[in-house]
Amino acid sequence: MTSSDIQLLAIALAGVLFLVGLIVSRIRLHPLLALLVTALAVGLAVGMPVDKIVSTMTGGAGKTLSGVGLVIALGAMLGKILADTGVTESISEALIRKTPAHLLPWAMAATAFVVGIPMFFEVGLVVMLPLIFSVARKLESASETPSGVRGSSYMFVGVPVIAALASMHGMVPPHPGPLTAIAALDASVGATMIYGFCAAIPAIILAGPVYGRFIAPKLAAVRPDGEMISQFTEKTGEDRSAMQPPSAGLSLLTALMPALLMLLHSLTQLALPGGSGLLTVTAFLGNPVIAMLLSVLFAALVLVYLRQGDAEVLRSSMTASLRPIGNVLLIIAGGGAFQHVLAAANVGDAIMHLSQQFHLSPLLLGWIIAMLLSVSTGSATVGIVGAAGLLAPLAGAGNVNTSLLALSIGAGSLFFNYANHAGFWLVKESFSMSMKEATLSISIIQSIVALVGLAMVLVMNLLPAIG
Repeated sequence: MTSSDIQLLAIALAGVLFLVGLIVSRIRLHPLLALLVTALAVGLAVGMPVDKIVSTMTGGAGKTLSGVGLVIALGAMLGKILADTGVTESISEALIRKTPAHLLPWAMAATAFVVGIPMFFEVGLVVMLPLIFSVARKLESASETPSGVRGSSYMFVGVPVIAALASMHGMVPPHPGPLTAIAALDASVGATMIYGFCAAIPAIILAGPVYGRFIAPKLAAVRPDGEMISQFTEKTGEDRSAMQPPSAGLSLLTALMPALLMLLHSLTQLALPGGSGLLTVTAFLGNPVIAMLLSVLFAALVLVYLRQGDAEVLRSSMTASLRPIGNVLLIIAGGGAFQHVLAAANVGDAIMHLSQQFHLSPLLLGWIIAMLLSVSTGSATVGIVGAAGLLAPLAGAGNVNTSLLALSIGAGSLFFNYANHAGFWLVKESFSMSMKEATLSISIIQSIVALVGLAMVLVMNLLPAIG
């Protein structure tokens, strides 16, 4: 390491602390402003040219929004349609009626596990938010609160969902992170998927229902009341009390349609060769934006138009669904600006130079490098690409289980998702959390997932290799 590397790492750490201070101190700066001010300060501190700072910030914000903006907007529309037509309410009532209170977190984790197989973390969370909020709202109502639920009902049912989605996103193909590591290390997709499932299940259990039961009472005084929650739990527009609720089958099909389209693409991707025409079709249908768009149109058709609903009210309802997410999207964009300034300042290179000072097992080293890169740059992708690229020569030497190495790198990239990650802000703003509450949820959840993933990698490395 050089003195320049040490200086870069110190500036990056100081930038994160400065960001948190702006938000939680007496200044109470809005997160978007705090993120932009911090990105600007870090850029100036590392000596980046002023014009490059501006272009990096705007480019980072635009790139981040291009990845999740349309998906979140369409997800808000879909969630609003499901809430207004009684789909979410009927599913949550059935879930509560048929599941004992102490098993609800397990049921939510299982649902998110299935949804998370094909879906990115952010997409899966947007799809699951209406169900989380509806179940939590019913649990906290005085007449329906079971004695087994203590503390924040939102954390009680939300933590298992976050844990399941994060575990699947970081450790199981065909998610982009694991696939990137697999390609760089020339690992087996099938073996990595099997290892990934084996690591994800205990990670989901410990970071989900187990941790959720522990943390929910700690947040007993917290009752999320943001607009995102209200729009998914309260009907607006025309009175639909006279309209018969849709059937259970139609409700589930509509709610899970995005996941089904993406899962179809995932299955064909594994089963068919790259040049297949069917794979091209399923890739189009399984694209997150297309899948969400088709799901919104399908929901509007079968839940409103074919049931003689008011089209004008539907349009007004969807317009209203976009208002609460404006704040969320802009804060996510600010997180993207900060993340890209850190990346442009070559903080990732400094982390890689630091990692070269250690002489550790490739599996442990891959986890550490991915973790440090992800935490410092705010990008799990940077962590995976950097770690896989650095360890690719070791993988080529043939003395390491490449599938386990890919899994270890994916798990490391999940560790301590914090203020320079877009996912942190999506969770924080969706649940109307403070910085402390968001840290106790998304940051600690993903840290548990990452550590359990590493432990499972080391255990499975003692067993005969798959494939």
